[in-house]
Amino acid sequence: MNENFELENMRQQMETLKKKLDQQEIVNDRFIRQSMKKNADNIIRRYHVLMALGLIMIPYGYWCFVELSGFSIAFWVATCIFMLICAGATYYNSRKVSDTNMMRNNLVDVSRKMARAKKFDADWLFFGIPALILWFGWLMYEIYLTNGHDLNGPLFWGCCCGGVIGAICGYKIHFKTQRQYQEIIDQIEDITTES
Repeated sequence: MNENFELENMRQQMETLKKKLDQQEIVNDRFIRQSMKKNADNIIRRYHVLMALGLIMIPYGYWCFVELSGFSIAFWVATCIFMLICAGATYYNSRKVSDTNMMRNNLVDVSRKMARAKKFDADWLFFGIPALILWFGWLMYEIYLTNGHDLNGPLFWGCCCGGVIGAICGYKIHFKTQRQYQEIIDQIEDITTES
């Protein structure tokens, strides 16, 4: 009889321990999902800022390049097309991340979406960098034409400094976004391997 009582007591303790472990697992899962959501929200916020800047560059580019600097309309139109392509690609990729139910969905599907978004973001450099180099070359040509066939002027040096600063900022943004995508993917792997 005493053995039955001890056995029943042990079963109750095991059941209590199991419930506590299940609750701890739920808390850990919730904490990891909140962390993933925070990373996803940061990426989305960054994408929205980049899309807004791309669209603002259209009227600002006309004022800055055509009105102020005397560049050709063709250069401004090409800049507008480039900005629209950049904003469109950013919007396309942001849709993979901005699903409001993403963190409640199947984590394997979320991981696939994040991996595709990360790959698209990385592959974008294969278009973005050459296009930017061509655009910057055209910018230098426009400066050359408007400065009386001379590149040694304040606009040239200002654009060179702006180009270097822009490249550094762009790479920092890119690598931060890549790191946050990878953190989300790693966190999902941690959850799914524990299950």
